[in-house]
Amino acid sequence: MAGYYPPVGFHFGVEFTSLGKNDNDTRFQSVSGLSVEFETENFKEGGENRFEHVLPVRTKYPDLILKRGLLAKDSEVFAWCQKAFQQREFKLTNLLVTLLNEKHEPLKTWNVVNAWPKKWAVSDFNAETNAIVIETLELRYNYFTIS
Repeated sequence: MAGYYPPVGFHFGVEFTSLGKNDNDTRFQSVSGLSVEFETENFKEGGENRFEHVLPVRTKYPDLILKRGLLAKDSEVFAWCQKAFQQREFKLTNLLVTLLNEKHEPLKTWNVVNAWPKKWAVSDFNAETNAIVIETLELRYNYFTIS
């Protein structure tokens, strides 16, 4: 009987569902922000001084942060960001973040709903290092589902 091995976190893909199928726009160095938590309200019950009730109110999702080597050209994702930041033209898009196995088959997929670019940044330029230039894309979104 073969043992279970947890999946590795370095084999994944990102797909912007409404921005075309450019292979350059699916390759990212890292994805972070796939988490969810409840906002809560504290409720004090009269006569009960030992504790407060903490009640769940609604879910909240952090920003999704994508990092990759800077693409010099041919990036629909970069063009989408530029339209938002320069022309204030916000086009919502869904993303699929897919964790893959060793055969490149999907293990789990996060469907990120109604994402828009909140921040774009490029790493520092430094003549004393030979590091790759990294672009960071911070996205705001409504929620995600997992399949």
